[in-house]
Amino acid sequence: MAVELTAPQREQTRALYPDESGYIERDSVRIYYEVYGSGEPTVLLLPTWSLMHSRHWRMQIPYLARHFRVVTFDGRGNGPSDRPTEAAAYGEREFAADAVAVLDATETERAVIVGFSLGGQRGLLLAAEHPERIQGAAFIGPNFPGGGSPLPERTVYDFDTEYDTAEGWAKHNRHHWVHYYRDWVEFFISRMFTEPHSTKPVEDAVGWALETNAEVMIATMEAPDLTPEEAQALCRRVHCPVLVIHGDQDALNSITRGAALAEQTGGDLVVLEGSGNAPHIRDPVKVNLLIREFLESLR
Repeated sequence: MAVELTAPQREQTRALYPDESGYIERDSVRIYYEVYGSGEPTVLLLPTWSLMHSRHWRMQIPYLARHFRVVTFDGRGNGPSDRPTEAAAYGEREFAADAVAVLDATETERAVIVGFSLGGQRGLLLAAEHPERIQGAAFIGPNFPGGGSPLPERTVYDFDTEYDTAEGWAKHNRHHWVHYYRDWVEFFISRMFTEPHSTKPVEDAVGWALETNAEVMIATMEAPDLTPEEAQALCRRVHCPVLVIHGDQDALNSITRGAALAEQTGGDLVVLEGSGNAPHIRDPVKVNLLIREFLESLR
C-alpha cells in the first residue's frame, strides 16, 4: 500500500532532489522511497545493512538520473523509514518484499537492481524469485553467504559472548554495542574504507550510522538470514545478466565471496585494484561508468 506523507526535510547538500517521493506501508512498517529522472531502464538502488540509509548512493543518483530513471528507498531501520525492534522485521525476505512494494508504488514494471554489501542478498532474492520484474542485477562488494571464505579476523569473536577486551573485531558484539555503540560504528566504518585519504567518506558514513541505534542493529543481527544452501539454490534460479564489482582490499566482505556469486550466477566479475568495501562511495566515477555500461547493454 502506498501512503502519501510529508517527505523529510530537504538537505541543502544534495546535488539532485527527487522528482517524486512517498511511503509504502507493509505490516505497519513505513518505507520511504524517492524517484529521480526518466529513461529506460529503471534502476532500483537497493538498501544495504540498516547501518546506512540510501544517502550512500548519493554519488550514483545524480549521474545515473541523467540517463535513466532511478528509484531508491531507505531500508527499514534507518533514514525516514520506520525502525521496528523485532528481529523478524529485518529478515532478508522482508527487504525484498519492500523492494517489490516500492516497484509497485512507483509503477515500475521492470528494473535493473544494484545492491551493495548486504544488499546483495536482497538483490539475489529479487532476481531469483521475481524474474519478471528484474531485467539485470549488479552487486558491489556483496556479502554472499553461498561461497567464498569469510575474512579470518571476523571469525575470532562471537557476537553474543561477552569478552574482557574491546580491541578490534571484539567490538562487533551485542554487549559492546549496548554501551559503546559509537565506538563500534567508528571501528566498523574504518574497515569499510581501507583506501588512503578517506577522511570525508568515513565522517559521512559514521554520521549515517548514528542515525540509527544499537537496539535496531542488534535486531538486524538476530534476523533470519540466507543460509549457504539457500543462497546457492537462489543462484541457480537467476537467469538475468549479472555484474559483480568487488574491491581487492575489501576488509569486510572477502573478494572470494564476490567471485563465488559471479561464478554461481554466470555473471561478470570486475575486480577493482586497491579498492575497499565501498568503491561506489570512495571511487564513484569508476563505479558509475561500470554501472552505466552494464545498464546500456540491457537496453
